[in-house]
Amino acid sequence: MIQFKDLGLVYPNGTVGLKDVNVTINDGEFVVIVGLSGAGKSTFIRSINRLVTPTSGELIVDGEDILKYGGRDLRKLRTKVGMIFQNYNLVHRSNVLKNVLAGRLGHTGTLRSILSLFSKEDVGLAYESLQRVNIADKLYNRADELSGGQQQRVSIARVLTQKPSYILADEPVASLDPPTSHQVMTYLKKINREDKITTIVNLHFIDMAMEYADRIIGMRAGEVVFDGPASEVTEQTFEEIYGRTIREDDLRGGQMNSDKRKCNGYE
Repeated sequence: MIQFKDLGLVYPNGTVGLKDVNVTINDGEFVVIVGLSGAGKSTFIRSINRLVTPTSGELIVDGEDILKYGGRDLRKLRTKVGMIFQNYNLVHRSNVLKNVLAGRLGHTGTLRSILSLFSKEDVGLAYESLQRVNIADKLYNRADELSGGQQQRVSIARVLTQKPSYILADEPVASLDPPTSHQVMTYLKKINREDKITTIVNLHFIDMAMEYADRIIGMRAGEVVFDGPASEVTEQTFEEIYGRTIREDDLRGGQMNSDKRKCNGYE
C-alpha cells in the first residue's frame, strides 16, 4: 500500500510541484494518472521512489514514511520500486541481456554487476523476463539496434528482472506510434494482472487511460482533482481535469483506435 498524506513539494525557485495530495493506492491496482504537461504527474510518480523529495507531509510505503529514508533504506526502497522511463534508459552499447541484468544491480551489488558476475539464476530470470515481453530473440543485439517499441519492452523486462513490488511508468508510450503504444500498455496490464504488481502509469492520452486503467487520478497544477474508477469517468470528467474542452489530440483520435484494430497480437 502507498499512502500520500497531505503531501506537498515546493521547489527551491518557489514552483509548486505537489499540493496537499491525499491518495491511497492499494496493492495490485493498475492506476493511470492523467493531466496536462506540468500538472504534477511525473512529480507524483517520482516521489514514490524519491527521485524527487517532497517538502511536506508523509509518504507511506509498506507502512513506513519513506521521506525519512536515506542511505541504505533508500537503496532498499529503489530495489522494490521498478521504474520505466519515456526514453527507455538503456545502455545503447550494451546488448539486451546486459541491459536486462541491470535490474539485478540492487540485489547483486555494483561491483559484481560491473564485472558481469551474475548467477545462473539471474541470467535465467532475465531470459524469462524477455520471453514475457516477446523479445528474447534479441538477446545479444545491442540496444541501439532496436526500435523504440522493442527498447521499451527491454526496459519492461529489466524491471521484471528486478522483482519489484511496485512498477512506476512515467509516460512510457509518449515516444511511440499508436499500435506500438497499445502493445506496451498490454504488456504492462498483463504483468499487473499475472504478478499482482501495483502499477502506476502517467499518460497524456485519454482513450488509453480509459482502456487500461482500473482507476484514474486526474491532476492539475499539482493537485488531485479527480480520483475514481475508470468506469465512472466521462468526457466531462476529463474536461474538468484538463480545465478546458477536450480536443482531438487529447484523445489521439480515431487513428489510435483504427490502428489498434489492425494489431493482431504483439510486434
